[in-house]
Amino acid sequence: MYQNFDAILAAAKALPVKRIMAVAAAEDLPVLEAALRAKADGIVDLILVGNGDAIRQLLTQLGADPAAFPIVDCPHEEAGQTAVSLVRDGKAHFLMKGLMETRELLGPVVRKENGLRTGRVMSHFALNELPGYHKLIVNTDGGMLIAPTLEEKKSIIENAVTTLRAMGYECPKVAILAGVETVNPKMPETLDAQALVRLWEDGQLPGCVVEGPVSYDVAISREIAAHKSVPYVHCGDYDVLVAPNMAAGNILGKCWSVTAHSKMAGIIVGARVPVVLSSRGSTAEEKYYSIALAATAAEV
Repeated sequence: MYQNFDAILAAAKALPVKRIMAVAAAEDLPVLEAALRAKADGIVDLILVGNGDAIRQLLTQLGADPAAFPIVDCPHEEAGQTAVSLVRDGKAHFLMKGLMETRELLGPVVRKENGLRTGRVMSHFALNELPGYHKLIVNTDGGMLIAPTLEEKKSIIENAVTTLRAMGYECPKVAILAGVETVNPKMPETLDAQALVRLWEDGQLPGCVVEGPVSYDVAISREIAAHKSVPYVHCGDYDVLVAPNMAAGNILGKCWSVTAHSKMAGIIVGARVPVVLSSRGSTAEEKYYSIALAATAAEV
């Protein structure tokens, strides 16, 4: 549906209800920089949670007026829960991690009493603008689940499909990646792919199309699929590539970004709201695109 990140930015700006992002431990210069840019571009409104004095100092450093922003002053150890409470109470639509450890934010997200759990595991959803591909494509999971079980892979697919459908996709096309297109008992990822396709055929993965096992070249190129006589219908037009494990997904994503100079936005999905959780090595552009992605995926 979306050809590039310009389309994501346009969609986020055009939302009838502007999304509100709660930033946990917002006293982080790169995070605030991306958040202020998103605010200035009309993508989100902000609630900044954490060390109030430090947040105000950084806002001033960035040329912003601290009085123009709602700031919730709290101790560092309470920042994650405070931000999650804002979402739980309907005062914010999604979350962003600031100057804190990932567990300090995701811990409150999965705490039962906060009401953000969906029953699925959380997974990393990376949306990529890849040179040579005609639309944005999702790589999952390259950042959360190290060696997902079959049931966890089912959740990974559900998370990706739910997110894309919230963004306006009618029926996302999902490829289960492996090294080959045939099922081989010595290659466990091909057995998982076969099982996931059967789950889809049985109606347990609704709202999408699932094909696999599919090698990367066949998934990306209709011509290569035709040359290899691979019968899958959607080769060259997938919306989602599901990696066999975190290492494969992580390597694929970094190959795209470092070698192919792709653009990427990443969020954590599987909870009731998206979580922007960019690494400290993420570029300012990646953080900005990730905020826009979360805004389009967050439901009100």
